[in-house]
Amino acid sequence: MRRFRSLPLRSRLALLVAAAVAFAVAAVSLTCWFIVQGKLYAEINSDLKSQQSPVPYGAVRNALDNCGEEPTGNGDFRGHTEYYTQVVKADGSACPFSNSAGLVKVTETDKALAKHPKLRVSALRNGTDSKGNAVRVMTMPLLVDVPGSAGGPTLAEGHSLLIAFPLKSTQTTLNELALVLLLVGGIGVVGAGAAGLWVARAGLRPVDKLTDAVEHVARTEDLTIRIPVDEDSDDEIARLSRSFNSMTASLASSRELQQQLIADAGHELRTPLTSLRTNIELLTRSEEIGRPIPPADRKALLASVTAQMTELAALIGDLQTLSRSDAGHTADRMEVVALQDTVEAALRRARLRGPELMITAELEPWYVRAEPSALERAIVNILDNAVKFSPAGGAIDVRLTNGELTVRDHGPGIPGEELPHVFDRFWRSPSARALPGSGLGLSIVARTVQQCGGEVTLSPAEGGGTIAAVRLPGAPTAPPDLP
Repeated sequence: MRRFRSLPLRSRLALLVAAAVAFAVAAVSLTCWFIVQGKLYAEINSDLKSQQSPVPYGAVRNALDNCGEEPTGNGDFRGHTEYYTQVVKADGSACPFSNSAGLVKVTETDKALAKHPKLRVSALRNGTDSKGNAVRVMTMPLLVDVPGSAGGPTLAEGHSLLIAFPLKSTQTTLNELALVLLLVGGIGVVGAGAAGLWVARAGLRPVDKLTDAVEHVARTEDLTIRIPVDEDSDDEIARLSRSFNSMTASLASSRELQQQLIADAGHELRTPLTSLRTNIELLTRSEEIGRPIPPADRKALLASVTAQMTELAALIGDLQTLSRSDAGHTADRMEVVALQDTVEAALRRARLRGPELMITAELEPWYVRAEPSALERAIVNILDNAVKFSPAGGAIDVRLTNGELTVRDHGPGIPGEELPHVFDRFWRSPSARALPGSGLGLSIVARTVQQCGGEVTLSPAEGGGTIAAVRLPGAPTAPPDLP
């Protein structure tokens, strides 16, 4: 079995097909052989039974006089040739007729029938003659036709009549049939194996292509390779090929997004790092040459360094959030969250960042399944944008109704041509590039909301400003297991 499992799949399929055909051929051949054997033996048995008739007294007398002697006849018995005919005594002596084809060996059954002829029982069996040739034997009561007897044939006490027919021709026929069946079966098995191998190769050709494609990807990391698939086919191979093409496309897209994220992150990090390095070099050089920077300029440089470090920390934090979202393991951290409580916590932080703004909130209960910290971070990002773009003394309206959270500010709004890009990573409106931020806030919002099964949109508000709408699936009442 271990060696069989080590064979290629097509070889195993061919062997299994050949084995199945061999089993079927063997079953049919054996059935055919036994049916033919039964038919031939039935014909012989019928012929032997047809000989049940009285034997002339003279023939019986002559046979009894020649007990134990090998006959020299031609086997003719009542018009049939190659027959063995003999009288069996109760002591087991065999007395052949003069025209018997030979002398048949007597068995205990034959002696028992000779001892009890009145039972009128006949017996059929296979036996052998004195030379070892196979014969079909029938032993029956001996009825003697005595001349002048008014009572008809006489049942001979202590004797039975044995008639036999040679099985040489029958065995020859069966042997030839067995040989023919063996040859035909062997040819059928070999043909089935070859056909199975051909079918396996034809059927597994798409698998070979898939294997080559996988090996090519493993060897070259080329994710652009695709396997041709018949669009009208819906079998297992076609579905496997489509799944492979979908997998490579997803991997290629993921790699492209990863490379784009790295490139964008490098670009975004370069600006604050360059500015930070320039400011630090200015401070260092002033110390080296002994020419101190004026206090006001030094204070401005230090404030710039602090702001740039804060911007770097925020950017790194946003990148970490995105990387955790991209990892796809948030399902383990999902739990039932009271959205109204999360919005309240985010509002407290927003009010600290915009104390001069009027932030109003109308929150109805709504329970969702989400990662608590990620959901709060997403809502904080939405509120931060509203705070950032609201004019001094402006108002921000927050509402949570039927699972839809809306945040409306009264800022300058977003131009229509920029709306398709607001959720792209590192994208920032030209008018907002002078403001602090990494360009990742809304990307984090979109990814978090999608993971919760919801959707987020930004749209212009009547009278100016922007409306951010977040719709999350959930229920207005808490589940029974939620404390």
